[in-house]
Amino acid sequence: MYLPAAFRQDDLTELHRQITNSRLATVVSHGPGGLQASHLPLLLVADEGKYGTLYGHFAKANPHWCDLATGSEALVIFSGPDAYISPSWYPSKAEHGKAVPTWNYIAVHAQGQPEVFDDPERLRRLLGRLSDHHEAGRPHPWTIDDAPRDYLDHRLRAIVGFALPIQRLEGKWKLSQNRPDVDRRGVWKELGASSDEHARELARHMAIDH
Repeated sequence: MYLPAAFRQDDLTELHRQITNSRLATVVSHGPGGLQASHLPLLLVADEGKYGTLYGHFAKANPHWCDLATGSEALVIFSGPDAYISPSWYPSKAEHGKAVPTWNYIAVHAQGQPEVFDDPERLRRLLGRLSDHHEAGRPHPWTIDDAPRDYLDHRLRAIVGFALPIQRLEGKWKLSQNRPDVDRRGVWKELGASSDEHARELARHMAIDH
C-alpha cells in the first residue's frame, strides 16, 4: 500500500479496532492458478502473536483455500469508511484556486502465511466464536448450539478453516492531514454534516480541535 508518512497509522490498538469493526475482509493470494480473492468475515485474536492472528473459513468448494494450503502468503484488506472530498470545501480555494478533488479513507492491510485446517472440533470452536462476535448485541442472539448436531456436523464437512498469524500490519488514515488546518476544518465540517454515514464516521476520526 502506498503510505505517505502523513497518513500512516502505527497505533496497534487503532489498527485492531478497525479490523474488528470491519464486517467483511478481502483475502488475496497468488498461487498456481494466478491471483485469487475471497470476501470473508474474519475473527481477530489480538493477543496471539506480535500483531494478532486472523481466523476465518472458506467453502470447501472454493479453490482459493488450496493455494493457502500450499504455503502461499496472503494479503487481507480491511476497508474502513471513505468519502469524496470536494475542492470547494477548502477555504484556501477562494484565495488561489489551487485545489483538486481527492478521496479520504481508512484502510488496514495485514499479511502473513495462513495455516489451513479441517478438524471438526476446531472448526466448531471457530464458528462459535465468529457467531458470538456477530450476534453480540442482538436481543435474541443465535448460538452454534441452536443448530441440530447432525446438521452442523454436515455443514462443517463443507468448509475449511484457516489461521493467519499477522506478520506485517499497515494502516492508512487519509484524513486531509496534508492540507492546511483551515482546509482540514472545512473538510471536517462538510463530512460531519453529510447525509452519508461513512462520511460522518470519517469526520469522527479527524483530530480537529473543536
